[in-house]
This record gives sequence, C-alpha cells and structure tokens, in this order.
Amino acid sequence: MKVGIFTDSYKPYTSGVVTSISTFKEELSKLGHEIYIFAPSYPNYEDDETGVFRYFSMSSPTNPDFALAVPVYPGMHMLLKKLDLDIIHVHSPFTMGWVGMHWANRQHVPLLFTYHTLYDQYAHYVPVAQELVKEMALRFSNNFCNQCDHIIVPSHEVGRLLHSYEINTPITVIPTGVPLHKFQGRGQNWLRNNYNIPQENKILLFVGRLTKEKNLQYLIETFNLIKKRMSHTSLVLTAQGPMEEELKNLALNLGLNLERDVIFTGAQPFDNLVDIYYSSDLFVFSSMTETQGLVLIEAMAAGLPVVAVRASGVQEMVDHGVNGILTEYNQEEFAQAVIGLLSDPKLYNYYKENAGKKARSLSSANMALTMEQVYNDLLLNTPRRRTKIQEFIARIAP
Repeated sequence: MKVGIFTDSYKPYTSGVVTSISTFKEELSKLGHEIYIFAPSYPNYEDDETGVFRYFSMSSPTNPDFALAVPVYPGMHMLLKKLDLDIIHVHSPFTMGWVGMHWANRQHVPLLFTYHTLYDQYAHYVPVAQELVKEMALRFSNNFCNQCDHIIVPSHEVGRLLHSYEINTPITVIPTGVPLHKFQGRGQNWLRNNYNIPQENKILLFVGRLTKEKNLQYLIETFNLIKKRMSHTSLVLTAQGPMEEELKNLALNLGLNLERDVIFTGAQPFDNLVDIYYSSDLFVFSSMTETQGLVLIEAMAAGLPVVAVRASGVQEMVDHGVNGILTEYNQEEFAQAVIGLLSDPKLYNYYKENAGKKARSLSSANMALTMEQVYNDLLLNTPRRRTKIQEFIARIAP
C-alpha cells in the first residue's frame, strides 16, 4: 500500500519521533509498502533518500534546532493525485498533522495518528501563561484525536490516559521497535577510543535531547553523588539541544571535569550511537515525560541494564528487578541503585541478560507487522472520509 507520513520533525533533527518514523519506514518498505514523508525543510540539509517532500520552514524561536513548517506546498494536490495514497499517517496534532488531516479529507483516505508526546508537558517552551498553555494543548490534541480514524500509542499507559480524556477514537498500542540487525557485531571501545575516559571507569550513558523535559539537571546532580562514592565512573551524554551550555556549566560548578567525568558527545549518527551503547556499562534515565522512551530499548538491545526514575512510559519499558531498576524521584535512591548494580557482578549480569531478551521481544520487524495489520484493517473497515461540504450536505439532506 501507499502511505503518506506527515510530521513536524524529521531528519536531520534527532528525537524519538524521528527515530520512530525512520524505523517504521525502513521496516514497512521491506514488507513492500511505499512510504512517503512530508516534513519541514532544514538549512543546508539535502535528503539522501527518496520519497521525502519538504515544506518551507522557519526556526522555532524557543528551540533553534526545531523547524516550523509553513503549511503551503505548491502543486500538492497534483502530487497527491499522482501518488494515490491509501492511508495518511500523521505524527503530530499541530501544523503538519492538520495538513495531513486536510489532505486525508480531500483525498477521502483513512487518517491514522501516532500519539508520541504528552503535549501538555512541553508548555515550558512558551514564556508566559504556562498553565493556560497546558490546558489548551490538551484540548487541542484531544480535539485532533477525535477527528482521526485510529490512534497508535507507544504504551498501554498512554492508551489509558487518552481514554481518561474521553477520546473515542479506536486505539492500538504499538511501541517503536528496535532494528536488532543493526546491533550485531559491534565493538566495545568506541567511547574510550574517542574520548579521554580512564580505562578503569564504569560508563553511565544517557541518550536523548538536552532539553528541560529530560530532567538532566537531576541526572548530573545525582551523578555527582555517585562520583563521590564510586570515583571510577564517568557520565556520557549523547545528545544535543538548547540546554547544552547550561548543563556544562552545572557540571563544572559541581567540580566535575568535562573530559573525564561528564562527557558531552553531541548528536551522533546511528552507527556511532550503537557503538556508544556497546561502549557503556549502564543506561541512566531521569525523564518524567516519556510516552515510551525508545532509547531504553535501544540500550537493552546492546545489553545495557537500566536505572531510571519510575515515570510515565518508562515503567512499561523497564521491568523493575528484571532488566533494570526503577526508583522514586529521589537522588539518593537513584545513586544507591546505580552503585549497587555496578558493585554486584552477579546481579549486573542477570540484568544484562534480561535486557537483551526484552529488546528481542520488541524488534522493529515485529512492530512493523503489527502496524501493517492496523493499516489493512483501516482500509477494509473505515468509511471513506468526507469533505466538510459532503458532511454539510449529509446533514441537510432529507
């Protein structure tokens, strides 16, 4: 089938949403489907893949790395007529989500929405009236959800949350899977070969965005506690984002060295990222706003146990006492969990083995087969979407 993906972020921007789209595109293409991406453009970036259509965009004033699409694409009607899409799948309830909904209505094809993000948790990007913004974000996203034909969520917890919002659209849980074939035969010395990390140090790893919602001030402060009690440790942050300088200054103010203690690698290509996972000893995660936390499963695919704050999305990916440890929002408890796990080789190896098993149960190939089934069901069972004019005629017709 032919699927149009409409998204407010795509390569070269790095995020869990982008990784999810890229992973599903690759796996669905292997199954014989044609996947087309409609996304913002980015300065000085040229696509090296086919089937990507870029909207003119501007930088976000609160996050310069993020592009805001201008929802106008000359010749879009003729392009979509030529592509003859079977389904439109949107990944945001905002600009490109509404563009996708518009064209789903115009083309009379089913509209699917993946609910990636707890949108009300991002109100801090707006400098004023944040409580009002939270409420508006919820109303806006709920309204969008109720106009879709089907919703994909990455965890049962998010599904329950949407039901509590009185969203009536059918919901299916499909986590973003891990491309296990990309995690085979990797080396374990990439970080030490590229950074000045002492050979005897245990490496704690975080992967994600350097943004407020990732709660990295908490993580760096907690690492400072760990370092005082277990000196042979380093924290690696593989990420980029608007808080980089602030977080580096925090580490320096705590007396931590940016070459040996807290290392910022910036964003890395996926091949390097896999090597970084394999170079590390433990994955640490303090975000409180995840719907899934894809990086947790990527870490497990490399055999990394996890220590994370017990929070939305995370507790469905990490099985406490099996492949990782979930703590309360308490720096002392988090630090003790890390130190205890790294100090007990038998327990560490038990978690490490189970981490690999968890990742294998969530392979990207299996998740793509589930998504394919949802697409097929939509095509078979969803009435053709009507335009507003058709809806009006249907209401007034005798």
